[in-house]
Amino acid sequence: PLAAPPVSALLSPESRARKSRRRANQRAGRKMAPNNACGGGGLAANASSFWAGAVVGAMAVIGLWTKQRREDARKAGRQKSTSDDASDTISVEGSLMITLPSWAIASSTEYFSCRYTTDEEMMSLAIHLSDRNITEGTGGPFGAAIFERHEEEGYCTLISIGMNRVVPLGNSTLHGETMAIQLAQRKVGSYTLSVEEGGGDGTEHDDGLFYEDDDTDEGGEEKTEEKGGDDAAAAACHGGERRKRQFELFTSCEPCAMCLGATLWSGVSRIVCGATKADAQAIGFDEGPVYERSYEHLEMCGVKVTRKVLSEEAAKVLRRYGSSGLIYNR
Repeated sequence: PLAAPPVSALLSPESRARKSRRRANQRAGRKMAPNNACGGGGLAANASSFWAGAVVGAMAVIGLWTKQRREDARKAGRQKSTSDDASDTISVEGSLMITLPSWAIASSTEYFSCRYTTDEEMMSLAIHLSDRNITEGTGGPFGAAIFERHEEEGYCTLISIGMNRVVPLGNSTLHGETMAIQLAQRKVGSYTLSVEEGGGDGTEHDDGLFYEDDDTDEGGEEKTEEKGGDDAAAAACHGGERRKRQFELFTSCEPCAMCLGATLWSGVSRIVCGATKADAQAIGFDEGPVYERSYEHLEMCGVKVTRKVLSEEAAKVLRRYGSSGLIYNR
């Protein structure tokens, strides 16, 4: 019988060429991937490993890049102000932190340790803040302070201070009054200063910061009963009725339209003004739609109004600023 022809004789020239190349590669130590089901699975596994590694690597690179950008933003924020490097407005992931100038923080012990008895003493502090703000180059010529009146004791204590920070911090809402209001509400722990004695939504601390009150003591025991007892005792001292705390806003100049609205919503019981709207407009500031009826509305809402306290001293600060300072309107 005739012998069967070799397999190679049945292959096409192209197949024989590929087979020869495979053998040559095998001899050279570069084994070609076999063209079968197992080989295809191996290729798929290798591809999956490759893409998994690529994704992990890309995430690591993005994380490092994001971290570097945040660090650069912080450094840029700290270097933004040469005259006030201890203060800044920092926006990180949707948050906003506002601080007082470094000189105000350094002098806070002096301001807060005093007891104030007259309108003139309290207005003098507001005017001092406006004047110092110009001298230090940390904002506009407006200062404000919020005091709590202790009627039975016959004196007032300082709760917060504020000064115009519009230009240094790039924020048109940071007028002296709004700064003082925000810091006072932060300290009291309430969105409004119209609170009862012992009131507020949390715990007030000596450092001026507010911490949420979870009604537990250090050992984890609930404090509700003790707190209720304190409240009852406070009410008993006043014939069974709890009185409102009295917070008063002193501002070196009559408020603009924004700050007058903020005064209404702040919960203060009284506002005391130094210089007039006309004094501010005389150096170029636009105070907006503030009229006599605006003050009448405050009175109707229970906010007492006192104007022109040390008005000449306050106007002098405005005129000093007007000679060379930036007039920042809209």
